Amino acid sequence: MRSLLVSFLALTIATPALAQTVPAISVDTLKTVTEVLSSDAFEGRAPTTAGEEKTVDYLIKRFSAAGLKPGNKGQWTQDVPMVELTAKNVTPFTATGGKAPVTFNYRTDMVVGTYRVVPEVSLKDSDLVFVGYGINAPEKGWNDYAGLDVKGKTVVILVNDPDWEVKEAGAAAGPFEGRAMTYYGRWTYKFEEAARQGAAGAIIVHDTAPAAYGWSVVQSSWTGPQYGLDEAGNHMDQSQVIGWIQLPKAKELFAAAGKDFDQLSAAAKQKGFRAVPLGLKLSGSFSNDIKRSTSKNVVAVLPGTQAPDEVVLYSAHWDHLGRCDAVDGDDICNGAADNATGTAGLVAMAEAFAKAGPARRSVAFVAVTAEESGLLGSRYYAENPVYPLGKTVGGVNMDVLNVLGATKDFEITGAGKSELEDMVKPLLAAQGRRVSPESAPQAGGYYRSDHFSFAKLGVPMLSAGSGEDLVNGGVLAGKAAAKDYNVKRYHGPKDEYDPNWNWDGALQDMTIYYQLGRQLADGTMWPNWYPTAEFKAIRDASRQETK
Repeated sequence: MRSLLVSFLALTIATPALAQTVPAISVDTLKTVTEVLSSDAFEGRAPTTAGEEKTVDYLIKRFSAAGLKPGNKGQWTQDVPMVELTAKNVTPFTATGGKAPVTFNYRTDMVVGTYRVVPEVSLKDSDLVFVGYGINAPEKGWNDYAGLDVKGKTVVILVNDPDWEVKEAGAAAGPFEGRAMTYYGRWTYKFEEAARQGAAGAIIVHDTAPAAYGWSVVQSSWTGPQYGLDEAGNHMDQSQVIGWIQLPKAKELFAAAGKDFDQLSAAAKQKGFRAVPLGLKLSGSFSNDIKRSTSKNVVAVLPGTQAPDEVVLYSAHWDHLGRCDAVDGDDICNGAADNATGTAGLVAMAEAFAKAGPARRSVAFVAVTAEESGLLGSRYYAENPVYPLGKTVGGVNMDVLNVLGATKDFEITGAGKSELEDMVKPLLAAQGRRVSPESAPQAGGYYRSDHFSFAKLGVPMLSAGSGEDLVNGGVLAGKAAAKDYNVKRYHGPKDEYDPNWNWDGALQDMTIYYQLGRQLADGTMWPNWYPTAEFKAIRDASRQETK
């Protein structure tokens, strides 16, 4: 290990509010917790499994040893009611009525599932309609469902949003603000909107570039047990069938309908696009194994000395995919980088805060469940907060730490939203680092991790980390490493702990996270969203309720 950590021990920064000494961030903790959580003994840390029980027990022991207190009214955990659906007996879905039948084989051509908690799911002769990007955005004058009744029908939807290939940014780049994905581009939104429109089925066309991951990720993430929150109504307001199809099969489907997929996809990028009935009918069925259970968020707290009811929040998701499609005989998705590293960061951050002593405000450390299933644990916490959101000052979410080495830059996911960014910039300057634009804004990272659950209910949360400009190797090396991970390890069995990882970059970032959180915890500021951010009105209302 380089002398970087030594320099951190003595690092002091001056702010208008305080002079802050940064304690050591334990590399041993980062390594040990990551290695333990990503070992085969934890079976990939899937929610509601024996792997979860081991994970929760281990985190409680680590938080307790660090000197923290149980954070949920004397308890270390928050129960998260879950329902697990596992598709069985999936028949090949078939589209008929065109030049020739088109059959979609499960897993290789198509993955299907449902949010509905029902034992049997069936589509019979459901009319197929291409709805472009499946977006209804009145504020942008855009409605792919305009003049359309899709009740009982199955909609075929493009991934991402219409501006994903535009290089420019901002309103001038297009109605969806250029290359950076908006929430309208996320698959979660597309299924939500299809359900609001009454669609019986909703199928997204997978394309690697706009999706930002390959078909193997869809196949591993969308097959096997699928989790949802166990809520009243059994999600019967959702579409009967949701799923994805491979791009070549989508083109085959459109050709059978006498349509040109590429031409219609290009047309769907233009304002005023109108949905196109394909003249085909989709049929298929499957059954569900249903299991109701309880998963757990782990909640630890360092109580504040003067304003203990005001809380700074650190979060990371402890879960991963459990067992998945085997690669070289290995069927355990250990999730070492994603997100054993972030969970290790949460433990190391808790240790650092405890060693430095209590702050003016309380600091909560929340390890959430079921992020990989759609941010379920953080959503449950945000909707059922242990600490009122109007009293939650802000915080940091850690999802995958940098184990490639120190960087010259720092990327803020979804930059341009909150005042936390203004607080971070002088901290970076003290490290001699700069803020870089997101390297892959079209991937929609802002909507893909747990900070979003808090943000959409008003709490400013920083999601940020090392950029691609490595001190050793520069941008080319950084890009190559990111591509290698995304292609070979992301959501697969090869995401395993490596004792040769370089933690210098993680230490850089963890120091920023600590400094930001300590300023918030020792100060009296209430950071807000920028006036143009979609969450500001929600924040203002929640703060007003607590005054």
